[in-house]
Amino acid sequence: MVIVLVLAAPAVLAVLVLGHWYVWRRLVRDTTRGPGPARRAGTALFVAGPLLMITALVAERSGAPFWLQRTLARPGFLWMALALYLLLAVAAGEAVRPLLRRVLDRRQTVEPLPGPRSRVAAGHLPEVQEAEPAGAPAAAPQPTREPAARNPGRRLVVSRVIGGAAAAAAVGTVGHGTYGVLRGPRVKRVTVPLAKLPRAAHGFRIAVVSDIHLGPVLGRGFAQRVVDTVNATRPDLIAVVGDLVDGSVKDLGPAAAPLAQLAARHGAFFVTGNHEYFSGAAQWVAEVRTLGLHPLENARTELPYFDLAGVNDLQGESEGQGPDFRKALGDRDPARACVLLAHQPVQIHEAVRYGVDLQLSGHTHGGQLWPGNLVAAAANPTVAGLDRYGDTQLYVSRGAGAWGPPTRVGAPSDVTVIELAATRA
Repeated sequence: MVIVLVLAAPAVLAVLVLGHWYVWRRLVRDTTRGPGPARRAGTALFVAGPLLMITALVAERSGAPFWLQRTLARPGFLWMALALYLLLAVAAGEAVRPLLRRVLDRRQTVEPLPGPRSRVAAGHLPEVQEAEPAGAPAAAPQPTREPAARNPGRRLVVSRVIGGAAAAAAVGTVGHGTYGVLRGPRVKRVTVPLAKLPRAAHGFRIAVVSDIHLGPVLGRGFAQRVVDTVNATRPDLIAVVGDLVDGSVKDLGPAAAPLAQLAARHGAFFVTGNHEYFSGAAQWVAEVRTLGLHPLENARTELPYFDLAGVNDLQGESEGQGPDFRKALGDRDPARACVLLAHQPVQIHEAVRYGVDLQLSGHTHGGQLWPGNLVAAAANPTVAGLDRYGDTQLYVSRGAGAWGPPTRVGAPSDVTVIELAATRA
């Protein structure tokens, strides 16, 4: 893995530099007349933005002092989202650029130029002049219009119109997507029929919460909004399916404290996600236990109407704590319905082998930032929503929070209430 990262780093850096250079060229160089305060300010922004983004990422992953992480995270991660949509908007503007130039050329061609022809058009007849004697100097040629592509003034107008529209679209998109995250997740309700579910459990509600990602940006206030949203649904059971945090218990313990308020008749359960293993999984498992949640570490509990199991995340394999389906599911009664908590959707294939009826997952964020859904679809069997694999159903939540930029575009955050439906008569 380290070798892959070392080999990929230069390519990623090259793409980052080229992308920023291209956007700078279109938004700064092409929209200014030359060296001056405006160009210097724009250039400074396009140098500081990516530097903040990179240092914010490094600070989070290296365990830098939490005050430093918080200082860098919001501007650095927001620039990550803004840079993406500036790039997409500017690239889309390339299709409009020649059309706008053509419109300007046509308008300039139609507009009359000052001179004898324009006076005729205005209703003034030219005076009849005698023929000039031979050898007289020729009349001065009529002025002509330059096409917009070769006219610096009109080229500047085109660049400013397209650049301004691209910047407005990017800022508006990121602003709206950030507001959507910070206000807290919305409730989504899904009915899932289970063939083995007894009639007495019809309507059993499971609140699924994934990918809260408490960290240097999303803190205690956000955790409280998530808890309030979950409790307002009055669930029978709460499933927290991983990626709760991005940081240590020391730094984020106070932010996670509101989880102690989670309330459900059959309790709240927790499984690890990949980010827990970047943040001290053992410490976080102990911490959520003190908050009243029940960690399912490759374990199962028999509820009155069905079995509830949980497996560790695949990232735990790096610490010898990976998923163990045999331990969690190997000796259960196959006549009972089984619901499995597993952070990553790719774990569905093992779930099918062990006869699980429903797997609840997160991890994908639904793509978080469009067109990230295309990338997520390439790496996961299901990006979001309910799907079926053989006799096993898989539900993937888009998550309650966000990683990196506190921004979502095309993948709104949610807390999903799964209502189980019995199909038995």
